[in-house]
Amino acid sequence: MYTYSEFDEAFVRTRVAQFRRQVERRLDGSLTEDEFKPLRLMNGLYLQLHAYMLRVAIPYGTLNARKMRQLAMIAERWDKGYGHFTTRQNIQFNWPKLKDVPDILDALADVGMHAIQTSGNTIRNVTADHFAGAAADEVTDPRPVAELIRQWSTDHPEFQFLPRKFKLAVTGAAQDRAVTAAHDIGLRLVEQDGVTGARVLVGGGLGRTPMLAKVIREFVPLPDLLPYLEAIVAVYNLLGRRDNKYKARIKITVHETGIDEIRRLVEEEFAARKPLFSGIDQTHLAAITAQFAPPAFDKGGPEDYQTWRHADPVFRAFTDTNVTAHRHPDYAILTVSLKAHGTTPGDATARQMRALADLAEHYGHDELRISHEQNVILPHVPKRHLKAVHAALAAEGLATANVGLISDIIACPGMDYCALATARSIPIAQEIATRFEALKIEHEIGELKIKISGCINACGHHHVGHIGILGLERNGVENYQITLGGDGTETAVIGDRAGPGFGADEIIPAVERLVQAYLDLRADPGERFLDTYRRVGIAPFKAALYTAEEAANAA
Repeated sequence: MYTYSEFDEAFVRTRVAQFRRQVERRLDGSLTEDEFKPLRLMNGLYLQLHAYMLRVAIPYGTLNARKMRQLAMIAERWDKGYGHFTTRQNIQFNWPKLKDVPDILDALADVGMHAIQTSGNTIRNVTADHFAGAAADEVTDPRPVAELIRQWSTDHPEFQFLPRKFKLAVTGAAQDRAVTAAHDIGLRLVEQDGVTGARVLVGGGLGRTPMLAKVIREFVPLPDLLPYLEAIVAVYNLLGRRDNKYKARIKITVHETGIDEIRRLVEEEFAARKPLFSGIDQTHLAAITAQFAPPAFDKGGPEDYQTWRHADPVFRAFTDTNVTAHRHPDYAILTVSLKAHGTTPGDATARQMRALADLAEHYGHDELRISHEQNVILPHVPKRHLKAVHAALAAEGLATANVGLISDIIACPGMDYCALATARSIPIAQEIATRFEALKIEHEIGELKIKISGCINACGHHHVGHIGILGLERNGVENYQITLGGDGTETAVIGDRAGPGFGADEIIPAVERLVQAYLDLRADPGERFLDTYRRVGIAPFKAALYTAEEAANAA
């Protein structure tokens, strides 16, 4: 894990001191809210429906026990005892008082964390595969590259006032767990003739105009990566529209200009910028990479693991859903669900955060990850310790065996918190989870990814959900549209809109009808919802959702 240098420490402390003075001026009236807004956004502070919200960066989703305990302390001391993990691998505190925010930022700096560039029209928190460094299908650990990009982009003088916010994601595995195609820039690290580099995608994004990124270059060697990225952002900075914020993202720039012309401009800019990089970035990358060396894996075997699975059906169900193959045969990747049935997706109490920190320290080589799916990962757990870890998680309400199932729902905060939301997300997620828990069929259903957004901005990634739900306001009433067949993996696709929306009291029965249609249509119990949808198309699902007249009108 990357450790702050003296430069990093001094940089973050200086920013905190600057913001402390800005907060003091806001509190004494020297700054109006309009004057204060751009300053607070540069430091991750939003004004939500009911209170300020502080968004804290967890770069590429990686943290350790010390950092997690500090987040727990902040939640207890300055918030309401919990934090909310987001789809950008950040954590949000929803109730801080303005006067306390500089103290919170100082407390974050004590453990090498900050909230810089978690907002604003700049390069946001760089996200990565949450199984990085552990996955069996990994070509290379993407986190050193993600850290290099983080350092390059933080306070980059040319890119602090882009046309719109800018998001990057990096993966180094065959399976895309970072949703790279839905990002402004997506990087897929690969090897070509023994050389490590990146397949570069550009122009992805969801929101009111969802688009998947296009390949701008099949292979960029690592020594060329930073100048190539800089060329892309520089071209966007010049071409991106500033006259209309709804058309300001790079996806619109690529769409309006054309990928071939964008590629030509980027290559031209890259040729000019490459000589300005002396190679110090690669020296720096080598030093960063050394900090991400794999842990010293234990030699003890997993002799009792299968015995425990056979003897204990609860433990077996938990490991069936929440355990993923590790690159080391005696280890497992353990996903801890923050989606206990009926709870708010992504929320963790201070007590739960401390419990996870303890488990990471005692059983997981002091590593934790936050996934874009709003869960917590223990990436390196010896199989012989899984029984003890499961028991400890169960004691804290963290042993829900539902990862990848219908109740493992991504949901934005929606109208319960967000000033931009037009409908509630959290109650809908809670009701779906509790309904299918009551039916006792979610394990029979198998993998099914539901994603819910409370407005057109799509923070809940509904466009790439197997079942996506978008909450909107229609004549003063919440209305929920359904999309089907979305996918955020290496086979990414934007979901198809099913038809007219449903009221808040209708959406749960509608989802239930969709699921029943799937169970009737699937070829066998091993065929996933997404595979069935791709095989049979949307028509039978529309027939399950609507009357014949409604379906005809929606066609």
